[in-house]
Amino acid sequence: MAVYTDVDDEELIGYLRAYDLGALLSCKGIAEGVENSNFYLHVSAGSFILTLYEKRVAEADLPFFLGLMEHLSARGVTCPQPVRDRAGAALGRLAGRPAVIVTFLDGYSIHHPEAVHCARLGAALARLHLAGADFPMRRANALSVAGWRPLYAPCAARAGEVAADFGALIAAELALLERDWPRGLPEGVIHADLFPDNVFFLGDQISGLIDFYFACTDALAYDLAICLNAWCFDAAGNYDAQKGAAMLDAYRRLRPLSAAEIDAFPLLARGAAMRFLLTRFVDSLDVPAGALVRPKDPREYLARLRFHRTIRAARDYGLA
Repeated sequence: MAVYTDVDDEELIGYLRAYDLGALLSCKGIAEGVENSNFYLHVSAGSFILTLYEKRVAEADLPFFLGLMEHLSARGVTCPQPVRDRAGAALGRLAGRPAVIVTFLDGYSIHHPEAVHCARLGAALARLHLAGADFPMRRANALSVAGWRPLYAPCAARAGEVAADFGALIAAELALLERDWPRGLPEGVIHADLFPDNVFFLGDQISGLIDFYFACTDALAYDLAICLNAWCFDAAGNYDAQKGAAMLDAYRRLRPLSAAEIDAFPLLARGAAMRFLLTRFVDSLDVPAGALVRPKDPREYLARLRFHRTIRAARDYGLA
């Protein structure tokens, strides 16, 4: 979450007239994240989140995201719910952007997760995958292997700003991943961005999952590999085997992995590191002037990618 687009108070008050939410009491921008403009919205009816969609989120994809949140909630996954206006519409326009109001979830993000939090996340991810199995809509993953080279190419000339060998490493990795990327694995709805700041806890229990705006149809094990990268490394790129085992074991107790998924896992983890390395690199070069946003450091994912390049088998992550 972040703020790229400011919202004028009078325009917001006019926008809210279409809803049964009462008077506007306050609206405050949220600085975390990198993709959309988000605000804490306090009205007479309570607290909500207002999102204005920017950058990579295509307006045509919004019915998928909003429908998915409603589908998952109906099957027991706690996540924000779109608030519909009096005409029954969840999607509107505000400040020249597509806009949605969603329900507010209680809880807080764990910035330094321990093994217990990783286990809770593994189980929650498995439940999400099972709950999404009968979701009827599909959305291709625009940030999977076919999208990495086009994403990187316009910025390749600035690769040296990350590390001296960054350009050579990316070229080698893209060639390998494009050649060997796993095909035919079990697929379904994935969150694709389930970082610690998108998971809320109360105590050591998960109270909700948020930010479904990268959700898509892809290999389920790839989603697990994304979470392993996001939850089981420190900022220096060191893998925590205890956290990894806790996450993987908790996931597999609810949704066992096939032999093909286990065999493919090292490459999936490597690709997941590449995906976030490249988007962080591109985002770090393209922050709009005056934006209330803190770009993520791509070098964290460069360290993760270097680690994955040393892995030879899934057992090195704790997958037997």
